[in-house]
Amino acid sequence: MRPAPGEVLHFSEDPTITRFVPHVAPTARQPEAYVWAVGGDRAPDYWFPRQCPRAMAWTVPGTTDEDRARILGPGGGERVHAIEYDWLDRLRTTELYAYRLPAAAFRPFGEPVPSAVVATEPVVPLGPPEPVGDLLKLHRDAGIQLRVLDNLWGFWDEVITSTLGFSGIRLRNAKPAREPGPEQPTRTAPSPALRKPVRRRLTPPPAETSAPLTPPA
Repeated sequence: MRPAPGEVLHFSEDPTITRFVPHVAPTARQPEAYVWAVGGDRAPDYWFPRQCPRAMAWTVPGTTDEDRARILGPGGGERVHAIEYDWLDRLRTTELYAYRLPAAAFRPFGEPVPSAVVATEPVVPLGPPEPVGDLLKLHRDAGIQLRVLDNLWGFWDEVITSTLGFSGIRLRNAKPAREPGPEQPTRTAPSPALRKPVRRRLTPPPAETSAPLTPPA
């Protein structure tokens, strides 16, 4: 499930949204009100139940052969997503929907590499939401390795000190492993500062909202 040219996507478990209104999510790290969405490159980040904690890594131009072998492993392709066993049934059964939104209303968000796109005005979907379908099949068809672990933090510790690009979403919902470390941003290159695990989402989520009958996360 990817956007067509001129589109961005918002993923939601709510199929009744008719209008997206900018707002500040409870977990937001910025004061501005936005409508959140993603382009084709970051759409796979949201092929999950909304609250599912996931740790994701993918190759970038600076990825070393050693790190590729260490994180992705033989036959691992270019990208790996890791979840915990406790979320596997929900991954299999959650009904997820994709809203197609006009890309012209959005601008990139995130540094140094954008992790989402945002709009500051209300946005009306281009059509009704589309069922995303089988999330396991979606991963398989995209060639993305889906790894199921008892606990995410050992994997995450390795990912954030590697030369792969990575992102963690809803990590505050993962099983605890140790005392929380500082929250870190999504990045695409290793940094000595990124040595401690985090417990919160690393990329701001496209927040869900309905029309003034009043995001992806």
